[in-house]
Amino acid sequence: MTKQASLTKISSSERPLLLSNNAYRGRFAPSPSGLLHFGSLIAALASFLDAKSFTSSQGQSGKWLVRIEDIDPPREQLGASSAILTTLEAFGLHWDESVLYQSQQSQLYQDTLSDLQQKNLSYNCRCTRAEIKALGGIYQGHCQTLSHSKDNSAIRLKNQYGHYQFNDIFQGSINCNQPLAKEDFIIHRKDGLFAYQLAVVVDDIYQNVNHVIRGCDLLEPTARQLTLLATLNSTTPVYGHVPLAVTTGGYKLSKQNKAPAIDNNSPQPALIAALEFLGQVPDPKLVNEKVDDIIRWAIENWSREKVASVTEISIE
Repeated sequence: MTKQASLTKISSSERPLLLSNNAYRGRFAPSPSGLLHFGSLIAALASFLDAKSFTSSQGQSGKWLVRIEDIDPPREQLGASSAILTTLEAFGLHWDESVLYQSQQSQLYQDTLSDLQQKNLSYNCRCTRAEIKALGGIYQGHCQTLSHSKDNSAIRLKNQYGHYQFNDIFQGSINCNQPLAKEDFIIHRKDGLFAYQLAVVVDDIYQNVNHVIRGCDLLEPTARQLTLLATLNSTTPVYGHVPLAVTTGGYKLSKQNKAPAIDNNSPQPALIAALEFLGQVPDPKLVNEKVDDIIRWAIENWSREKVASVTEISIE
């Protein structure tokens, strides 16, 4: 993150609690810009285990959904969507409902944009990144009163809330960069594509997601998502951000940094390594067991308290 959120360790008694009578709905939402790597596996495994280890007052485990965030065609890799699903299955991470593809949600996104416009909660903006950078890097609402047409314009949300604080399951009390959290942010891009912040919030609402477990690279965007959720009068999910796996040189494992794909043909070693990364202390002998047996052990022994409250962990 270029603008780092600050973290304050809080006790387990202060962390967000699950309501025992409330159904748990979590999700994993990869983009098809490449194959799943070890960093992706950590996020997927954490979200899966947090859902499946939950038991409601009716004795039901949480639901775990998979959503493919395929709304940025220039960044997508041919065949990546199906490859991602194949990898999840190979690693024993089976989803509970039909996979949702963001590319099929365009009408819902457009309806949301229209509703915000009708309520005077958004406006067209023609400012460039270079212009904003020259003014200090934080957008100052320059176009809010200029009544630009849609042509060659992005759409920004009128930020009425500026949420910058929230409690995180793993990281404790989060304080995001306040000026960044309070700026009017883009919800529809100048190139005609729906912005990530809009799509992810609308889909979480659409799928009734109430628990979002993901990597710490998304700590800062959470502030904007909280603001959009409030603008849309929607219930706020419980958030939990697990540490990022970084190389000894400080580079995040990511598709952009060409992190190697995990091996579908031999998933056990990567599963054990991911559990260890998440602080779960699996028996090393599990590496010789079937994938389903490893996953069963992981669900039965999942502990949020063992996940490190740091944003990054270096791996070899």
